[in-house]
Amino acid sequence: MSESWPVGAAAPSLDDIARLAEVAFAALPEPFRTLAGDIVFRVDDFPDDDMLAELGMQDPFELSGLYQGVDLSRRSVLDAYEPARVFLFRRPLLDEWAERGDVTLAELVAHVLIHEIGHHLGLSDEQIHSIESR
Repeated sequence: MSESWPVGAAAPSLDDIARLAEVAFAALPEPFRTLAGDIVFRVDDFPDDDMLAELGMQDPFELSGLYQGVDLSRRSVLDAYEPARVFLFRRPLLDEWAERGDVTLAELVAHVLIHEIGHHLGLSDEQIHSIESR
């Protein structure tokens, strides 16, 4: 998949976003991929109502990605095992991409994916933003 989306092409599908996420994940340094471990990636059009309610949000376009699970800094061998998940939301991603105009869709998907993996590693939004700004 190319860096830019062809003019006049149909909007990227769920599978297109998933492929961009796979490429972004494969491009990460090996230690980062190893730490991500058994994380499951999923692409949906929008977050569901429960996700929005849990975050105190009403507008589904405000959320382009979400981490669900027990992050590595809080995980215990005594915890019941449930794989951690990173959700990417296609419609909010497409809207942000169109509104911004300063990044490719691949760059935006990679940014959101890395941000959510950061939460899996136990990093806060502030820590992730600090790392990104360096």
